[in-house]
Amino acid sequence: MSSVLGFRDPVADAIGLLRPRTVVGPNLRAAGEWALRFDTFLHVRVGGLVRGTCWLILEGHEPVLLQEGDTFMLGNPPPYVLASTLDASPRPAEPVWAGAEDGFVRIGPESEENLYLCVGHIAFDDRNAALLTDLLPPLVIVRVANPHGRRLAQLIDLLATEVGVAAAGGPLVQNHLAQILLVHMLRAHADQTDRPTGWLGALNEDGIGAALRAVHADVAHSWSLKELAEISHMSRSAFAQAFKSHVGVPPSEYLIQWRMSLARDALARDILSISELARATGYLSESAFSTAFRRVVGSSPAQFRNRARQPPRSAVNGS
Repeated sequence: MSSVLGFRDPVADAIGLLRPRTVVGPNLRAAGEWALRFDTFLHVRVGGLVRGTCWLILEGHEPVLLQEGDTFMLGNPPPYVLASTLDASPRPAEPVWAGAEDGFVRIGPESEENLYLCVGHIAFDDRNAALLTDLLPPLVIVRVANPHGRRLAQLIDLLATEVGVAAAGGPLVQNHLAQILLVHMLRAHADQTDRPTGWLGALNEDGIGAALRAVHADVAHSWSLKELAEISHMSRSAFAQAFKSHVGVPPSEYLIQWRMSLARDALARDILSISELARATGYLSESAFSTAFRRVVGSSPAQFRNRARQPPRSAVNGS
């Protein structure tokens, strides 16, 4: 029997808990020599080059030349610069971005524009943002020649088209396209990295993915290592080793962390009583649930719910 919380797929569940808020644009059209310095910001920025080339210079990293069709994702990044050349002297991006008109920032003569950069900012509920941001490096680049690259380039083209045309339902389409772009960027990142990728491990590992989907489909079940190993068609020792290698924590710890993520969300939205939430997340008593919650979160469920009823701290939506 599925949990009353109604979750089912690791990726959809995690992104659902993040309560993403998307702002697409302003996009950049530029000509000549230019460089813009962006301050640090919270959560995730995704973007790609519809036309032209430019440099992305992230503090602590080697400069990266982005080419037409390339896409990028920034996760809680330090300050960075976008520039036409490495020699260009950067100016603050904020006042330039503030002058956007009709969804575009323009630099240089419009008749000579040779760059079109499409970007979106995705902010998350701070209570569970670490579900994603703790897994991401500051910079992910997906080249157009990458197996995922062509699909991502097509999504960027679609997003750019929506920004450039004042059509009915435009903001809704832009929001969904940006989130689809995020999912495909996460898949590309999971393909490219050999680091543990948390729930992203479910994207590319059939056996581990089957176990994760089972956990998400019935989070209230008292899952044993034996049951999960059988679902994955592995021995218990092989499953435990593979799970920790791909996800970064043992199966039991993943289950506890996921239950507490669900609990934080449910408490913040006040959709279940604490006793109902205890049963929904697999605990036999409210006391056992409260003990586990305090160990993971650092406060009692009641204290957390009372704090959550106050206005949440807003994510910085800077450029």
